[in-house]
Amino acid sequence: MKRVAILQSNYVPWKGYFDIIASVDEFIVYDCVQYTKNDWRNRNQIKTAQGKAWLTVPVRQHSLEQVVDQTPIADTRAFRKHWTTFQQSYARAECIRYCTDALSHLFLGSVPTDNLSAANLHFIRGLCAELGITTTIRSARNYNLEGDRNERLVSLCRQAGATTYLSGPAARSYLDAARFSAAGIAVEWMSYEYPEYPQPHPPFDHFVSILDLIACTGSEARLHLAHSRKSRP
Repeated sequence: MKRVAILQSNYVPWKGYFDIIASVDEFIVYDCVQYTKNDWRNRNQIKTAQGKAWLTVPVRQHSLEQVVDQTPIADTRAFRKHWTTFQQSYARAECIRYCTDALSHLFLGSVPTDNLSAANLHFIRGLCAELGITTTIRSARNYNLEGDRNERLVSLCRQAGATTYLSGPAARSYLDAARFSAAGIAVEWMSYEYPEYPQPHPPFDHFVSILDLIACTGSEARLHLAHSRKSRP
């Protein structure tokens, strides 16, 4: 039995993204699809005293057909700027000192600059390590890509040896579950249900970057993910 999930490449994504990773045996970053402007590929949000603010990685988009793992980063100084903004915005958060030891190396160290997806993978893997998530993470480029949107997902699952595909609920509108069933792969749907925690700058918002959860709960962050709550004895 093997559970697999496939999601597009996102920059410092929200907790639901990491919850899906923690819920499967292998996670495939679907970074061979079209780069979409003003989306989650190169940006995410944090809380500030003035409201939510974007952390955006500047990129160069040469054509509408450009895919995520061929999208160059325009300014690598953005990562240091994001770290400074994060520290300032969460200066009064309960676990901001914890974050300095746990997260600063991700932003201030050597971030891969080959393309946007390489940088995103750097943060996803680093944040998973901090959250104690040991799921195997691979790029879709590690596999043969073939067919339309649904057939590609089925093919990726088949090549990864999946018996179950875990999908986000937004995919219900287009996912052809019958194709997975024909390939002997069961489809399950992720449910995003999380408790609130002490978060600065109300009102509470679940849909900001995982950085918010770590700043507010520190080493307890993973216990706020649904998968971890279900796994506790």
